[in-house]
This record gives sequence, structure tokens and C-alpha cells, in this order.
Amino acid sequence: MGEHPFDRVTEAELRKRQSAKWRAFPDDVLPAWVAEMDYPIAEPVKRVLRDALDVEDAGYADPRGLGEAFSGFALRTWTWAVAPSDVRVAPDVVTALGELLHVVTAPGDGIVIDPPVYAPFAATIRRLHRKVVETPMARTESGGFTLDLDAIERAYAAGAKAHVLCSPHNPTGVVHARETLARVAEMAAHHGVLVLSDEIHAPMTYAETTHVPFPTVSAEAARQSIVLTSASKTWNLAGLKAAMMVACDDAPRALLERLPPDLPYHAGHLGVLGGRAALEHGGEWLTTTMQILDRNRHLLSQLLSEHLPNARYELPRASYLAWIDCGKLGLGLDPARVFLERGLVALSGGLAFGTNGEGFARLNLATSRTLLEEAVRRMAIATK
Repeated sequence: MGEHPFDRVTEAELRKRQSAKWRAFPDDVLPAWVAEMDYPIAEPVKRVLRDALDVEDAGYADPRGLGEAFSGFALRTWTWAVAPSDVRVAPDVVTALGELLHVVTAPGDGIVIDPPVYAPFAATIRRLHRKVVETPMARTESGGFTLDLDAIERAYAAGAKAHVLCSPHNPTGVVHARETLARVAEMAAHHGVLVLSDEIHAPMTYAETTHVPFPTVSAEAARQSIVLTSASKTWNLAGLKAAMMVACDDAPRALLERLPPDLPYHAGHLGVLGGRAALEHGGEWLTTTMQILDRNRHLLSQLLSEHLPNARYELPRASYLAWIDCGKLGLGLDPARVFLERGLVALSGGLAFGTNGEGFARLNLATSRTLLEEAVRRMAIATK
């Protein structure tokens, strides 16, 4: 694949944005860190937001309708039959995670995570005075990552109360196989562990892989889990604030009933409207976006081979985040710091993702060909 319509976005245009990605660093730094896309917002989403502002409609969120939108999307995308009433709204996935841990666990309880993993998981657990229980991802023969089922079983048997599962996994891009998830569900049922499955990156799974929503794996998986998700990552709407919690069995439904009744109303009204539009009418835009992301994940392999041949990189099977092993580049435990200081390119440092993050950096692929090439060029300069 050559040029893509989204390749026309320029750095000058992007620097007009006021989001964190483009404002956190000085103007001479190229940002490739936080999970924001550089692409145009889907036109159906723009239209519903414009219509709301045209009639001065910027009040409190009415969460009704988002469940119906997600239900339709889940059925079309994964043949996952979700009742709209099983979907509850929250401001964002991290807030939903915190609220759930607050009501379903107690201070001191062990909560399992699979590092290297999205940093706010551990931060949220510690903020609530729960105990972070790490079951680090295992390395495969090819240099990739997979869940360490033996470590997870030991953590469950030792008394962990919940497991925050990242599915697909951020930052590695791993899409967990059905048989892997089935084993997690079996162990969770045996030990009475609640699986909180963060599936926010799931709509961006590439064609060679299949995402499996955790509750669809088995009856016991549905009994032991709540899915956390949002349109925010897939359609680049993080700042609008609307996420969803999905429970597909009586036991997890009862847990959702224990959440504060006003939680849905803390979501953003424009986030609810934008999320509905994305889920219902954003399919064409998503297809277009996955084409450039697929191109970029392969392009990055070529660029690293040319400019940083000692870096190791496994193609992500979902999303637009590249987890790059820089251990042989001689940049120390935090290569992102060196890339920033010497190359003026901002990546996410691997240390923030916990155990096994040393020597890694995470790069955001959701940009134009020109800016991806420039990011790698700057990374190479930093190694000179």
C-alpha cells in the first residue's frame, strides 16, 4: 500500500491542536507517545457534535442510547449478543475500573495485572490501597509475549480477588487466543476471581487475528467478568469522556448495581453522542483507518530494519501502538528518555509499564507516512 488519504495531514496542522499529545512537549519535539491518533475525526461523529453545538446542547449526559449502539456494534463485529440493558456508562475506562474495584474488593486485596501493561492499572490499584499482584507476560520463542497462565493460577490460588486483563494487550499488541482466555475463565471460576477485561482496543484488531470478547468464551467466563470499553481509542474521542461496562450474567450484573447511581451522569454529553455516532455509523471510517494502520505497522518494520537494525519489534495484532525492544541499542533502561533528549522525539518509556518494561519504548503508529519516517529518523539520530 502506498499513499493513503490520511497521509495528507501535516505537522503544521497537527500543531494547532491543544490536546496533550501536541502540547506536552516543546514545539521542536515530535510527539509519538500518548494514544491519540493524528487522523481526521469520522464525519458522522463530527456531524452529531456540530448539530449539538448548533442548538446549544452541551449539558449533562443522558446515557440512554449508548447501550443500544454498542449492542448493535458488538453483534456486527464479533457476533456477540449483548442486551442494551447490560451496558452501563462511565466517564472513562480508568474511572470505571476504580469504581468497580472500590465496590468489589477491600483495602489490602490482591489485584492481578500482566505487565508490561497500561500504567494506570497499577496506579489505580495502589490509589485504592489494594495490592498489585504482577503476573508478568511470558516471552515466546519468536520474541513476542503471551499471558503466563501458570503465574496467573498461582496468583489466583494465593487469594487474588480480581484480575485486570488487557485484551487486546497494551502495549504489546497481543490478541489473546480463545483457548488462553478459556483457561483464565476456568481458573477465575475455580478461585472466585472477578476478571475486569479492558477491551478498549478490540475494534482495531487486524485481519489475521480474531478478538474474542471475554464473556463469550464460556458460561463461566460470562459469570466471572465485566468488560470495560469505549469508542474513545478506536475513533479518537478520548477527550469527550464516555465509556461502558458490560455484564452478561446475573452475578456481574449485581456488581454493577452496587456502583454509584450517578456515575453515568459524570460521562460527557458530547462523549455519549459521539460514541453513539461512532458505533452506529463509523464503520466506513474505521475500515479506512485500519488500512493505514496496517500499512504503518509493516512500514515501521522496514524503517527499523533500515535505521535501527538492532531494535526488535513484533507486529502488533491490534491497535496502533508499537512495543519496541531497544535493549541492544545501548541506551540504558529508559531508551525513551534518550530518544527525547538526543533525537527530539517523544515515545512512551517502557519503565512506566512495569516489570519487563526495561529497555523498551512504545511508539504511536497512528500518523502519516512522513511523520512516522521522521520519528524513526530521529530515533536513529539519538543512537549516534
